[in-house]
Amino acid sequence: MYTIIVCGSLVPDPLQTLEPISGPSGPALKNEMMLPAWLDPWAGHALYEAANLAAHHPGSKVWLVCLGPKAKLQQVMMTVAQKVPFELIALDGSAGGFTDAAETAAALADAISAIPGLDLSKLLLCGGWESASRGAGATLQLVGERLGITDQFQGVDSLTIEPDGSLRILERVEGGKHQVSVCTGPPAVLGWATGNLPEPRNNPQVGMANMRGIMPALQKAKPAAVGTGDITFTAVSLPTQTRATQVIKDLPPEQIAADLVAWIKSE
Repeated sequence: MYTIIVCGSLVPDPLQTLEPISGPSGPALKNEMMLPAWLDPWAGHALYEAANLAAHHPGSKVWLVCLGPKAKLQQVMMTVAQKVPFELIALDGSAGGFTDAAETAAALADAISAIPGLDLSKLLLCGGWESASRGAGATLQLVGERLGITDQFQGVDSLTIEPDGSLRILERVEGGKHQVSVCTGPPAVLGWATGNLPEPRNNPQVGMANMRGIMPALQKAKPAAVGTGDITFTAVSLPTQTRATQVIKDLPPEQIAADLVAWIKSE
């Protein structure tokens, strides 16, 4: 039986135009509150793997600790709730890509510590190895450190529970290979990469069961004062796009190939 806690955040719909701006409180995205939001795909992999683990170990339970604007959380949970069973712990705060990892980790760790009856000896703390918004790669590690969990694994693609209760973990390393690690058991931090599971189908019955707890959790979401910390941004802008196009008719294939080779060598 495991206590499985997944840390996740919200990200803007990647199909939208994301334009960074400098606001009075620091960097932000233009019309950020108007952009549709999704659960961070890295956190999504962690949530699906956590739910699969809980399903195969009776008595286990999954919590999703999510930090973001309350209105956006409600929007996203309407979809995520239909995927897998979990209990939501909501924090009302900024989910922007410019928030400080240390402040975010402190808010998440405090929320986890406040879970009634939390047993660290059974805890598996999961989350994304990276993030589609913050991309700091440090938030989950800092949460684990604040909770006193020193067995941490990042870039996890597979988790197997051995007959003796130990954890066999495959972590990504250089060269497309995996490092095999064995941990005697919880507590442990698992920063998931892509895992092995597809996105679950929508299940209205699971959604209805989840929403009974999600709506009250959103109503009592505690404010989380997260920002940029001591970081100062002098400017924010999109990467410069360079496009040099030539339209030439009736050029022989040999000349096209030669031009391509010359262009590649010049880069």
